[in-house]
Amino acid sequence: MYDSDHGPRRVVITGLGAVTSIGLGVTAFLDGLRSGRSGVKPITAFDTTGFAHANGCEVTDFDPADWIHRVDPAELGRASQFSVAAARMAVEDAGMDLAEFRRRSALVSVGTTDAESRDLDALVGVQLEDGPEQLSPVVARRAQAGRLSSGIVRELGLTDVEALTIPTACAAGNYAIGSGYDAIREGDVDVALCGGADAVCRKTFTGFYRLGTIAPEVCQPFDKDRKGILTGEGAGILLMESLESARARGARIYAEVLGYGLNCDAHHPVAPDQDSLARCMEVAHRNAGVKPEDIDFISAHGTGTRANDVTEAGAIRQVFDAPPPTISIKSMIGHSMGAASALASAACALALTEGFIPPTINHRETDPECGLDCVPNEARATELNVVQNNALAFAGNNAVLILGRYREAA
Repeated sequence: MYDSDHGPRRVVITGLGAVTSIGLGVTAFLDGLRSGRSGVKPITAFDTTGFAHANGCEVTDFDPADWIHRVDPAELGRASQFSVAAARMAVEDAGMDLAEFRRRSALVSVGTTDAESRDLDALVGVQLEDGPEQLSPVVARRAQAGRLSSGIVRELGLTDVEALTIPTACAAGNYAIGSGYDAIREGDVDVALCGGADAVCRKTFTGFYRLGTIAPEVCQPFDKDRKGILTGEGAGILLMESLESARARGARIYAEVLGYGLNCDAHHPVAPDQDSLARCMEVAHRNAGVKPEDIDFISAHGTGTRANDVTEAGAIRQVFDAPPPTISIKSMIGHSMGAASALASAACALALTEGFIPPTINHRETDPECGLDCVPNEARATELNVVQNNALAFAGNNAVLILGRYREAA
């Protein structure tokens, strides 16, 4: 709903929940980003026999019972457990009493690439080995994408709520955050829990492996010797509310959501299109009311594949006369699929609040075809005002989010 005097509501981020391979919770995640921590380790989620290399970025210290109290964690797949835990973290981090949260109209919007493909992998294995009569009803019931958002609703006891699961692959986190921004801005809801979640699974690892895009050891975005991605997992959930709501309860504000841009070019199943991504950035800038020169750093999609990094860097140079520092946190946490841009958004919000640019680790020599300042290996302290978060997905789904440091004046 529009305020007749002031127009659409301003939307701010007041809570962050992060389940990552470099730390659980906002404090550990921030420490990992500052220090350039690596989440890389050998994959244990499935049998990797027969693969020449099988490193990934798994979450290894996660006990769902620490965060999930109203729902039996066994009723949720691993990605849904991540999503629910990160949502509870975000509400607690925002300092909002749960009873108060329940009284408000809410949107829960969670993006994903794989949903509960890990459970589907297991079900297919059982069916092939032992027959369909041996399939677990519990696992079969929880292997549905809707649980990523409905699990949050059940765990938090929400009633006045809309729950969405958005399946736009590796851009889905930004898509979900954009949906929350729209809903709050227009007055459709009071609060939103938005982000993304995914779990490491054999299906996705094998798919990328067959494409020849799995790195043998580490992920090296924008490095001339980069060899591909590492699959990761986790969840990032942001609690967003109107500026009026945040002010009224004296909330700490991490960042303001200034706007976003979406497009889908359907150019190629897996290869990004430079012109389309450039157009998406321009749409995001226009919608957010900023110019390229206002952007202080870009959190790139930055997968570490040969094609992505050159194409993304080319699109950035197309839009920016002088590209700002451009980093990829996938160097630390791998490619967490549907969680990727949500966790990058959380990282951007923290960077704005704390005054630093996270590093691109594992960096030896920048590829001259990329030609970007990727803040190699060590975080950089600096005052930030406006940051950009890029997300690219298969089939040309692009989503670019713009966040700003909160200021009293619009």
